[in-house]
Amino acid sequence: MISRRTIGSLLALFCSLWLCSPAVALPSRPPELVLTGTIVGTDHETYKAVKFDVPAGTKRISVDFAYTGREDKTTVDLGLRDPERFRGWSGGNKSQFTVSASDSTPSYLSGPLPAGVWSLVLGVPNIRPESKSSYTAKIWLDGADRPFEGFSDGPLKAGARWYRGDLHVHTGHSDGSCLSRGQKKIPCPVFRSLQTAVEAKLDFVAITDHNATSQFQALRELQPYFDDLLIIPGREVTTFKGHANLFGVVDPVEFQIGTAHAPTLTNVLDNAHGLGGLVAINHPSLPSGEICMGCGWTAQTPWSEIEAIEVINGGTVRSAGGQAEALSGIGFWQKQLDAGYPITAIGGSDNHDPDRSVDEAGAIGQPVTAVFAQGLDQANILAAIRTGQVLIDLDPARQRTLDFRAERGGQVVPMGQNLSLSKDGSVRFSANLTNGEGTRLEVIDSTGTVTHLSPLTKPIEERWFTLKMDHQQRRWIRLNLRAADGRLLMISNPIYINFKSPRFQP
Repeated sequence: MISRRTIGSLLALFCSLWLCSPAVALPSRPPELVLTGTIVGTDHETYKAVKFDVPAGTKRISVDFAYTGREDKTTVDLGLRDPERFRGWSGGNKSQFTVSASDSTPSYLSGPLPAGVWSLVLGVPNIRPESKSSYTAKIWLDGADRPFEGFSDGPLKAGARWYRGDLHVHTGHSDGSCLSRGQKKIPCPVFRSLQTAVEAKLDFVAITDHNATSQFQALRELQPYFDDLLIIPGREVTTFKGHANLFGVVDPVEFQIGTAHAPTLTNVLDNAHGLGGLVAINHPSLPSGEICMGCGWTAQTPWSEIEAIEVINGGTVRSAGGQAEALSGIGFWQKQLDAGYPITAIGGSDNHDPDRSVDEAGAIGQPVTAVFAQGLDQANILAAIRTGQVLIDLDPARQRTLDFRAERGGQVVPMGQNLSLSKDGSVRFSANLTNGEGTRLEVIDSTGTVTHLSPLTKPIEERWFTLKMDHQQRRWIRLNLRAADGRLLMISNPIYINFKSPRFQP
């Protein structure tokens, strides 16, 4: 009979050779440490501690481990010990892993990273007496000055195109709920929201639980399984003066404005941006009171520090005009544009229950935020949002796209960018829409003019219009797409004219 220990060693060997090493998002720079050594026959059934120093201020440790001799049945298992405790054991099933305070690769414990002497623990369940194996351990030590690069190891999809996602989803790590298998209402596990996002044919989703970071451990574990869905870490920073989503950061960020932890909003924003995060104000025009304290945005705000505004939240715009559209963030956003701040408009379902049907307000993917990005990875999606290459799609089943551009004197400027004029004259704009049959475009001009273009009749159709411009006037132009009955279907971000903003500096 084969012993249980022998079976375990065979499984570890099989994993190390073929199966069980999910990709880890290793930093793109060279490692801070490269540890090398050898294992020989006398190391059979022993453990070796490979020591390395971790300086104070380290926020994340990432390891890439490799060894030779597999063809001779050499097996090396892997674990980690910090100066105070054992941090995990992946055996032979992982050659790469990461640990941090907020999230760690499955097999390893998240938590503070104490400075001092750490050890890679190498177990050697098998090496033949005459064999010799060489190992190399590459180690990255990230401090607070290095932005988090994401849960995925490289783009899930390559190439410049429109990617579609939901930027505002809650789970059981805050107030998200769903029905259990026994039909009881429970705090909803993270995987349910991710599964629903896949079913909604989304390319990316941001999990944004209120003031929480505990969800990041689950996201780290689930990203390798959901290898067709980019998972962006987020949280909804919920304060008494408003709510804002913080994307792309896993480190703790204080939210208790008015306390010693975060005296002002500026302190919170400085912390978030210092970590490489993107900040978006949520549902700014909703009423704020006893029913939902802080839901509307009333904070004194340094607007140059805000990158996005959630213009459409869940079901706030579900009909033509009237109260529903008034509760959107459109007017709030346009007020900041008029003041000279080129802030990107985004949408988010604000989903709290992944069981909502696709046609319900606040279902995952209602609305979709579509971004034109260079690839499906965290850096490219957030970069596209920062540059305004964004559409809000309130009718996502049609998967429409809208290419919006301005042209003057041979210079072509895409949506989200600025056109600086040296003299008065006309600017020609183009709008190329897919799947727009039976709809119409309206041009929204910062001068207060709304122009209705002729109805669209073809699956792919382009509309042109020309506007006269004063080279000394700051101005913005954007598009709405409406159904024949007036329902709002899509919102574009603007093309800017003569804006003086650091965002547009070369």
